[in-house]
Amino acid sequence: MKIICIGRNYVDHISELNNERPDEPVIFMKPDTAILPKDADFYIPEFTQDLHHEVEVVVKINKVGKYIDKKFAHKYYDEIGLGIDFTARDVQTKLKEKGLPWEKSKAFDHSAIIGSFLSKKELTSLENINFELRNNDQLVQQGNTSLMLWNIDEIIAYVSQFFTLKTGDIIFTGTPKGVAAVKENDVLEGFLEGRSMFKIQVK
Repeated sequence: MKIICIGRNYVDHISELNNERPDEPVIFMKPDTAILPKDADFYIPEFTQDLHHEVEVVVKINKVGKYIDKKFAHKYYDEIGLGIDFTARDVQTKLKEKGLPWEKSKAFDHSAIIGSFLSKKELTSLENINFELRNNDQLVQQGNTSLMLWNIDEIIAYVSQFFTLKTGDIIFTGTPKGVAAVKENDVLEGFLEGRSMFKIQVK
């Protein structure tokens, strides 16, 4: 399986990092080694002094697809979840300044937290999903999928132009504003429509 991530999909997050608003989805990838094993603690890598949390709605692909039309995209997923795209912001900043790829800052081991999934039938509207991240029980990020520049079906249609989607692939759909540094002993818990989807300890 592969992890496909969409960057700059929420206007407020684009602004908080002083990035340029894109004309089309920004895509980057994480390998399967980026997934933090279930029930494992997360250890801050030694190569960063500014590790940021980015909470995101995630989608699990349920069948193979290529050049998927937007109107059929809903057939390619049944489950919606929540995760964290951990980002070594100091490393990313240096890479961006040199015009280099982001992988070292985004795709390192255990940089992808993938929590539980809900059947999309349990959600009233996929374009109105509330989600949030709490750090030590304090609200730090809050978002709603209605604020996406590109919604889930548009993302699937776009991504499938370039990559064949396969069963089990995961798509991270972008983060809202509020990204911030994490530190040792933080406890991060993500909620989707009020339901706890993951809870991790930072070491």
